[in-house]
Amino acid sequence: MSISLLFSILLYMSLPVPTWYLLVVSLPTSGATARMRVWRALKALGCMALRDGAYLLPAHADHERALQELADECTAEGGNAWLMSVQPRSAEEADAYRQLFDRSDDYAELRKSWKEANRGLAGLAAPELARMQRRLQREFDAVRAIDFFPGEASLEAEAAWTEFGNRIAELLSPGEPQPGSGHVRRLDAADYRGRTWATRRRPWIDRVASAWLIRRYIDPEAHFRWLVQPSDCPKTALGFDFDGGTFTHVGNRVTFETLMASFGLEGHAALRRLAEIVHTLDVGGEPMAEARGLEAVLSGAHVRLSDDNALLDEMCTVLDSLLAHFERESGRRKRNPKGTER
Repeated sequence: MSISLLFSILLYMSLPVPTWYLLVVSLPTSGATARMRVWRALKALGCMALRDGAYLLPAHADHERALQELADECTAEGGNAWLMSVQPRSAEEADAYRQLFDRSDDYAELRKSWKEANRGLAGLAAPELARMQRRLQREFDAVRAIDFFPGEASLEAEAAWTEFGNRIAELLSPGEPQPGSGHVRRLDAADYRGRTWATRRRPWIDRVASAWLIRRYIDPEAHFRWLVQPSDCPKTALGFDFDGGTFTHVGNRVTFETLMASFGLEGHAALRRLAEIVHTLDVGGEPMAEARGLEAVLSGAHVRLSDDNALLDEMCTVLDSLLAHFERESGRRKRNPKGTER
């Protein structure tokens, strides 16, 4: 090994691990579109401007890749870009860098928007509430994604969002059950035929899907009662999806999943796919295209149909079709495990 190469290696090893990245960019004055695109990308990453054209970001592998892509884009547009790793020279300077990324004002703006939205919640229909909740959730997630040094403001915002979300959930599904503990006991569907099943009126996803599951797999002769409040449930009826009901949330299971476990339906692959959608729409989870579609259809049915029996009949047809789609997909995977089917 040459002396010069050894010296280079030792010099590299002596360099401190970078704690910040600095991107300096310059674009032609004619590139207004490219300039706006780059600025939006820098903002989405959470960069802070030290001055015009100089942007700081905490050191992270993902940040380095993203900034390098922006640097390459600037160069391709005829501009110049330099990506550097930088170190603060003192504890005071390091603290000054971190202060640049204080998101307290962003959280304050979010909380202000939640407070204003809260005043009009009671006057919104279920579809409008759901859309507003998704929009505000995206805004909150965007701020949290670039809050690299979370502090008291983030904790306060989290508590405020939880309270706001609970208010929306109560309006969307009054009397939503709390998760219970305990073991789900295996039952025989033959003992549950020709019964009256009761749940809260204006059924949302877990209730309407559970009623469909009862009708299709447990009690084809089921009669449904739609309750103004859970306390109206007749003693002879099988209550579901409310606290104290015969079938409700247990642990991480929503009512639909509890019914599946109770009556031995968890081995049904297509039903499990449907259960994932119901779980996501009822208590949250990984978003999926089918979930958004089913939510949109149910929202529209709520607007069109005031009779809950008619609502159930329509959604049964929708869920039948969705199940058939999943069954076909499952069948294709079984016939073609290597994915060669055209």
